Amino acid sequence: MEVRLLLLVFICLHALHWAASAQQPEEATVIVKGSTKIAETNKNYICATIDWWPPEKCNYNQCPWGQSSILNLDLDHPFLAQAIQAFDNLRIRLGGSLQDRVVYDVGTNSPCTPFTNMSNGLFGFSDGCLSMDRWDKLNALFQKTGAIITFGLNALYGRYNVRRSFWAGKWNSTNAYNFVKYTISKGYPVDSWEYGNELSGHGIGARVDATLYGKDAIELKSIFQQLYKAPLSQPSLLAPGGFFDQQWYTQLLQTSGHGVVSALTHHIYNLGGGNDAHLIRKILDPKYLDRSEDTYRDMQLTLQRHGTWASAWVSESGGVFNNGGELVSNTFINSIWYLDQLGMASKYNTKVFCRQTLIGGHYGLLDTQTFLPNPDYYSALLWHRLMGREVLSVDINAPPRKLRAYAHCRKQQQGITLLLINLSNTTGYNVTLQNDINVSLDKTASLHKHNSFSHSLRRAVSWLGRKPSSDVARREEYHLTAKDGDLQSKTMLLNGAPLELSDDGGVPAMSPALVAVNSPVYLAPTSIAFVVLPMFEAKACS
Repeated sequence: MEVRLLLLVFICLHALHWAASAQQPEEATVIVKGSTKIAETNKNYICATIDWWPPEKCNYNQCPWGQSSILNLDLDHPFLAQAIQAFDNLRIRLGGSLQDRVVYDVGTNSPCTPFTNMSNGLFGFSDGCLSMDRWDKLNALFQKTGAIITFGLNALYGRYNVRRSFWAGKWNSTNAYNFVKYTISKGYPVDSWEYGNELSGHGIGARVDATLYGKDAIELKSIFQQLYKAPLSQPSLLAPGGFFDQQWYTQLLQTSGHGVVSALTHHIYNLGGGNDAHLIRKILDPKYLDRSEDTYRDMQLTLQRHGTWASAWVSESGGVFNNGGELVSNTFINSIWYLDQLGMASKYNTKVFCRQTLIGGHYGLLDTQTFLPNPDYYSALLWHRLMGREVLSVDINAPPRKLRAYAHCRKQQQGITLLLINLSNTTGYNVTLQNDINVSLDKTASLHKHNSFSHSLRRAVSWLGRKPSSDVARREEYHLTAKDGDLQSKTMLLNGAPLELSDDGGVPAMSPALVAVNSPVYLAPTSIAFVVLPMFEAKACS
């Protein structure tokens, strides 16, 4: 008995010592300015890509593409359709590095063959071919799932390589013309056509002069006007689907002229290559993440000065180039990068943000082999369901600069949704939420602050399904954390419970915790939270 008592005392003393020495949560304040919106996204802001890469696409002795391309993806896999349908109209962009060497098998006499290794070919591959039978099957999936389609056209068709990566000559539009005509004849509702992939500026693998590109855009717009008889049925023309180069993009707008290009599209791979040993450090570094802001800002300024009729899209973004980072791009840690980019881009009137990829490489929202969702899939789905189009300004007071916050009007309902991201792996935050109209979110009670470790511990577990009493104003909280605290886990927890498909592939219900609105939000280290405030006063959202 005495031994047990001594053991119990030892355990209690040890626990108290640990609690006393543990990192205390920082106090933080987030003020949402709901008076006016600062930007606006498209209704279908969330987008994912399907690429052309064959199984032989390898980098760093890794070949992670398997059967995931436009040409060989298993379109009948039950998980695939359900994953798309969960978004209620997911935008899917079909395109990628090899799109400019794709031949559409309509009106041609050549055999339709897939991409094969070729040492002197673009990116080490031969030309490839899209059969109309495959195009029909793809559209059957899209129509079944309600997907909204953006298709990338072959901008190098008919051109030739002059020197190094520079391509010249006139674009041969015949193949694209016949393909678009076939698509219309079958009644396939392509929402937008994107001209070319990564041919802007210095290009990736190949590049084309901006003036030539602008003339091509005029020709492609003319094709749309000819083939789509009803003016309202004409799809959007997007270009150039490359890395932003201010001078090149400006020249494209000036050459193509008013109303030709509907959206300037650019790509974001701001973390480095798949073999970078510092990817996680970069994701958790606020200064490194902020570098992308210059690109979004410069794109916005370019449109304001030279193309007020057009908008900005990110038509491809995987963060890590060359297939993504193994055990980074497909794990929990990547959601911190992904959601931060979604929030940052939206502040600069980016209308659409396409994630590389829906499936394929290490950066797929779905696992290439099993089709099971990776953590970023659930992050994308929560954004799509909770974050509305209107973007609100946010002020953050949180030492050090490890707390990120983004606010939008709530999607199709009253109130706002706030996205909170904690980049610190040691410090939690007690976040007090305020607005710029009446400061306090609860007029009948002040926002209490709790500094003790024991309170933080209670707050850390209190959102595991506990509901406040019915007479208290409530908010919804969706806390995302890594399983077992492992930032490189492929399992994401929502309010402490793992997000997993049902046996038949159904996407799990993602229910919030209901919390009294007059309490701070406890944000655990290296965690993410969506906070929905139904009664938040925001004139911009009314």
